[in-house]
Amino acid sequence: MAPCIDTFRTCKPQLSDDDDSRFCYMNLFRPGYFPSRAPITTTYHSNSLDGGDVWVKMLEEAKSDVEKEPILSSYYHASITSHPSLSSALANILSVKLSTLTLPSNTLFEMFISVLEESPEIIESVKADLLAAKERDPACLSYAHCFLSFKGFLACQAHRIAHRLWTQDRKILALLIQNRVSEAFAVDFHPGAKIGKGILLDHATAVVIGETAVIGDNVSILHGVTLGGTGKQCGDRHPKIGDGVLIGAGTCILGNITIGEGAKIGSGSVVLKDVPPRTTAVGNPARLIGGKENQKMVDKLPGLTMDQTSHLTEWSDYVI
Repeated sequence: MAPCIDTFRTCKPQLSDDDDSRFCYMNLFRPGYFPSRAPITTTYHSNSLDGGDVWVKMLEEAKSDVEKEPILSSYYHASITSHPSLSSALANILSVKLSTLTLPSNTLFEMFISVLEESPEIIESVKADLLAAKERDPACLSYAHCFLSFKGFLACQAHRIAHRLWTQDRKILALLIQNRVSEAFAVDFHPGAKIGKGILLDHATAVVIGETAVIGDNVSILHGVTLGGTGKQCGDRHPKIGDGVLIGAGTCILGNITIGEGAKIGSGSVVLKDVPPRTTAVGNPARLIGGKENQKMVDKLPGLTMDQTSHLTEWSDYVI
């Protein structure tokens, strides 16, 4: 475990006297913008502006975990309890996970924390994503467990930072983050894609989301999902996913189509046409359960219930 653990650094990276080394580091930031890190403190307050109750709960969970497994004390200290805020802890863990020999964690930390400090709405989305994992994934033991171990959660937060850079026309940096997230987490979010809050990427491996895709709030996506285009055309070419949608594992949704609010897409489906709100589409190519004339309507948001099998008997005579 030791090689995977980095500590929270309180000093700036040491720049060498070599001009090329200094150039490589300095060009990652806007001229003159090097935010200072807040001093580390072990005093926390429940009214923290960027963490709120979720951050306080994470600190409590970390303390409890260390009491049960003292061997993890250094890891939890470096990752959670040494930090003054959720934004600092998030910038740190992402910088550790995404760093390389030529892209050190200190460099990434400064970039990440600068974006998070000027974008409080990102932290609100982070909190909503933590709540989503805890409420919808029975394998999630705690907020701290999700924060430290769920690569879908971490990939989402890295994407939020990359998207902010993309909208600021800092596209080279945004694409760099996309590349590192793809390599480290096997999740490929184009930084141009727009995502809401309360997002759950369950397992997350091999999720691919294209540049002009839009994902609403409280959406749950399982592994192996592609939100892609249909060819090499440019422009608005990727799916638009409404609030509360559930997308099953191995699903491909292709083209500039709309998946309506509260719809459910069955695992392994290939969706090429719009799916109305509160309906279920299954198959390759996907078809609506009940057909166009007698659509079976979903009464609860599947993105929240995670119910993947309702109406199965009405769609298929599959038996074992």
